Amino acid sequence: MIVRGRVERGGLILAVVLVTVALAFVVSGFVGALLWASLAALLFQPLFQRMLARWPGHRNIASAVTLLVITVAVVIPALIISSLVVEQAAGVYTQIRSGDINFATYFQRFYDGLPSPVQGLLDRSGFQSFEQTQARITQAVSSSASELASRALSIGANAAAFLLAFGVGLYVTYFLLRDGEHIGPAVVRALPLEPEAAERLAEKFVGVVRATIKGSGVVALVQGGLGAVTFWVVGLPAALLWGVLMAIAALLPAIGPAIIWGPVAVYLLATGAVWQAIVVVASGVLLIGLADNILRPILVGRDTGLPDWLVLVTTLGGIDAFGLSGIVLGPLAAALFLTCWQILSEQRLEQPGRTPVAPSVEE
Repeated sequence: MIVRGRVERGGLILAVVLVTVALAFVVSGFVGALLWASLAALLFQPLFQRMLARWPGHRNIASAVTLLVITVAVVIPALIISSLVVEQAAGVYTQIRSGDINFATYFQRFYDGLPSPVQGLLDRSGFQSFEQTQARITQAVSSSASELASRALSIGANAAAFLLAFGVGLYVTYFLLRDGEHIGPAVVRALPLEPEAAERLAEKFVGVVRATIKGSGVVALVQGGLGAVTFWVVGLPAALLWGVLMAIAALLPAIGPAIIWGPVAVYLLATGAVWQAIVVVASGVLLIGLADNILRPILVGRDTGLPDWLVLVTTLGGIDAFGLSGIVLGPLAAALFLTCWQILSEQRLEQPGRTPVAPSVEE
């Protein structure tokens, strides 16, 4: 009987693994939509609860109204901004291909505006001459801009697939909002972990998602918006595209949006656009730089508990592996990794026969 029970248990586990892999394969084309639907349902669950308190017992109405608020307040503005970014990216890509945008000319103009001692220092640097440095930087910037523009164009070309995934995401969000109170605990109970460990992982999951989206995401959007307005005021072309790049850079700790507005300010100053450079620096320091310090404590109830260097590495790695979804998945993987090891260490110390080593006290 014992052997039979083990075989049946093993067969059940094998069946669970097989059907899970099969389901993952079936929905693989909508992984991104399902992920963002889950994140939206988790993030807007408090709003759904308010709507449910307004209409007690009418979960369908509360879920529909919440989804309408999400669509009007988040989805429609995001689609409008995305279409404008795609349009500007297409213009930049066309100008690069036609030669109207020549980064070599921009760098030469920047070099000519530098003081003579600085020019001599660049010429005596390890790059042997400014021309070689200019060629390398020009090639890197041109390829990066072309890649960004071509990706934006590919999104526009695959509009039908995008709309299908978008519709699936909204449809799933409705049901996750309505039934999330039951789905979440059921998933936690089904995890093959001790109840306490499963609860801690679930709490860490919720905390990291909310901290990343409400904190890093919203703050990055605000900083990118301020950067786009600043670039538009000083007359830079494709200001919205630069603002999107600044929003992406704002997600990276220790780097931040300064990696975008800093070189722009230096370029403007070196080319004689003094007041434009002053406006960019003032906006970067007084508005964009302070937005993080003001908004993050308001939007994030608790920190992710991750060091800045780990957030930086996992965010970059997540974007490289999963695209836009990696902004959340990267730090989430790191947080769950650390939590799992912390739980394992605590359980090992609590095992019978293990006596924690007391720290020695020198008298």
